[in-house]
Amino acid sequence: SLDERLGGHEGILKLIKPFYADIRQHAVLGPIFKAHIPDWPTHLDRITDFWALQTGGVSRYRGGFGAAHVSLGIGAEHFQHWLALWKFNNARQLAPPEASEINALAQQLAGRLSAITQGRRSFTIGTPESRPANPAGKSEKLD
Repeated sequence: SLDERLGGHEGILKLIKPFYADIRQHAVLGPIFKAHIPDWPTHLDRITDFWALQTGGVSRYRGGFGAAHVSLGIGAEHFQHWLALWKFNNARQLAPPEASEINALAQQLAGRLSAITQGRRSFTIGTPESRPANPAGKSEKLD
């Protein structure tokens, strides 16, 4: 699984720590996170569990993905910034196959989350060729 190739929880945590350090300093995203994340260690643990679940690993994550973001007032611009930083960090830390795979997952998740936060049934981010198709038979992991 991708989770195993990333190194499980430990590998995912190593991946997301510098990413969220960049997020916290970002001109657009930083203030949103600062206003809503009072406890960064707990947040990073929760996000690690979230990505473990998304990448096929063992996880304690039990949902709340959409609900946690609905009241934040975020839109397409925020998702574009988040994805750009995500891809940048993954390119620095991961081999190309793993970076590509986790970036594709993030692209799908951003589209779903954007639809949830904007109250739409469907919404896409990026160009059609940048959005991977959902493989047949792949189960949804979101709540």
